[in-house]
Amino acid sequence: MKRIIFLSTILLIPALLNSCRDDVLDLSPLDKVDRGIILTSEEGVRIFLANLYYQTPFEDFAYNHTGFHGALTNNMGILHDAQCGNAVNSEANFLDPGAPSWWEPGYALNRDINLLLETIPTIEALSNDKKNELAGEAHFLRAFNYFALAKRYGGVAIIREYQPYTPAIESLKVPRSTEKETWDFVMSECDEAAKYLPPARTGNDTRRATKWTACALKSRAALHAASVAKYGSKAPLSGEAVALGLVGIDAALANHYYELCIDASAAIMEGGAHRLYKPNPATAEEAANNLLALFQDPNVAPEEAMFCVGYGDPGVAGHSIDFWSNPSQTSDGAHHPGRVNPTLDLVDVYESYVTPGQSAPVVTTADGNVNDYNGYNRSQTYLHFDTPYDIFKNKDARLWATVILPGTVWKGATIRMQAGYIEPDGTPVIEAVKASITVNGVAYHTFGADAWQDYSGFDQQHADVMTRTGFSFKKFLSPVPVEGQSALGRSTQDWMEFRYAEVLLNYAEAVVESGYSANDAQTKAKDALNATRQRAGHTTDIPLTIDNVQRERRVELAFENKRWWDLIRRREFHEVFNNNIQKALCPVLDLRVAPPKYIFIRKHIIRAVPITFPEYRYYHAIPGIGSNGLIQNPNY
Repeated sequence: MKRIIFLSTILLIPALLNSCRDDVLDLSPLDKVDRGIILTSEEGVRIFLANLYYQTPFEDFAYNHTGFHGALTNNMGILHDAQCGNAVNSEANFLDPGAPSWWEPGYALNRDINLLLETIPTIEALSNDKKNELAGEAHFLRAFNYFALAKRYGGVAIIREYQPYTPAIESLKVPRSTEKETWDFVMSECDEAAKYLPPARTGNDTRRATKWTACALKSRAALHAASVAKYGSKAPLSGEAVALGLVGIDAALANHYYELCIDASAAIMEGGAHRLYKPNPATAEEAANNLLALFQDPNVAPEEAMFCVGYGDPGVAGHSIDFWSNPSQTSDGAHHPGRVNPTLDLVDVYESYVTPGQSAPVVTTADGNVNDYNGYNRSQTYLHFDTPYDIFKNKDARLWATVILPGTVWKGATIRMQAGYIEPDGTPVIEAVKASITVNGVAYHTFGADAWQDYSGFDQQHADVMTRTGFSFKKFLSPVPVEGQSALGRSTQDWMEFRYAEVLLNYAEAVVESGYSANDAQTKAKDALNATRQRAGHTTDIPLTIDNVQRERRVELAFENKRWWDLIRRREFHEVFNNNIQKALCPVLDLRVAPPKYIFIRKHIIRAVPITFPEYRYYHAIPGIGSNGLIQNPNY
């Protein structure tokens, strides 16, 4: 295998348990790991830790709207991040009312972590320094676990010690803490982790947490808490949980959490261990290629990839991003490709190098109207383009590295995403049934080719594998065919759970939102904002404003499962999705001109339905309140 990583230890666990099945079943008591068998040595702790890492709720390639660890069962083929304005599924209309739940598995994981923390001091084979380091690792995992709980449920039950099973159920019940207390617990766990974790890992341990990983988690979590405090009033709730502080944070505390984010981010920025990968490209094309390389294999960029989730044997411990996300023409035998269709809503956000500092919506008509989504209009004067990708000239390199644009080459194929044509007499044939017309002895096809295997868009007879937005997905995909891609779970690209660019943008947002100015923070934050843009080929700095930071977050972190939580924490979901229909850009071949040229139609996505996000869904329902006695969140 080309990636022998710490998490691959997980693969040993089923074999270990199967080979010792009779012995394991004879263990007494059966309610926990026998410390005399596993937790007596560093190697035993490593095996136990591998299982904890596997359980940890990383929102990676195996995560989608249905839950975690679904690499081989992801039947929608769409990243969770894609549900919040960045993309749609080729055939389905959905916006789940909330991120996947994390309650029972969260407390099961917490129980295992608490067992480890209780046991580490008793392991005589370990030095005190090693005990502290392993405890720091456990605190990091517990912080990440409670972060996943807090951002879904608000205040939750904080269980700091291992609870042995007992028939006295009432003695095991722990009431919910306030949301503030829960976030403070996450902060303190990050601090405890950073105190003892090493600043770097080597060899097979490079997928384990470090001091800087703990700081990155604190940076992310503190920004989330600060945003909830500052913007919670945009979606006011009422009820017992609100009155008791179980959901919601006092707005006066926003700057406190912003400053925690600033301090954690600054520690990483000043620590010297991490930086942007290839921050000074000579051209936009070079910038796009650098970014593609970063996401296709984060191992090329240890300076930026702060913490990766690794994947092992294809078909055993792999994932399915290539299976679901390649356009139809480069499916390499996969039966259900083309599922992730980036939206025009996202594409419009990317800047142009000509007009830096602002989004550059795709202009399709002579009058420059970018707000008409009513489809083709005979009386409109459309701009003409020689190729379908000419309309994206001067767009940010990150667009080219994230999205497969119509007419561009991917894996050796020119990707055809044509929605139709205008006949010489002006009759539009757009998103219609497959058809063809001969003009001056040349045959033209509705979707750019005769056989459906030779195009990748808009054909409703093959809707499950065709884009309906005019765009296909590129970020993370392997640039070469994946062996056995016709089956699920064959991809092995690593997932960057934390990377340096996010830290820079967390810092910039916290500074601009809080107005913090100590230690020259305003200048540093502006530099941090512009650093990610410079890495994308921009040469003009832009001011530090919240709009600039949020635009930069959306394009820099697209499809990294951050967008959903940005909308949640800033209480913007219900504003963005208020009877919202997402948008498409339809390339159409105009046969009224010779030689034929392309025009583009801005329109609502075909077969789309309006989507609204209800405000009470900013918090999940607490499960099992009939038995656990916890106070329910509002409106459930």
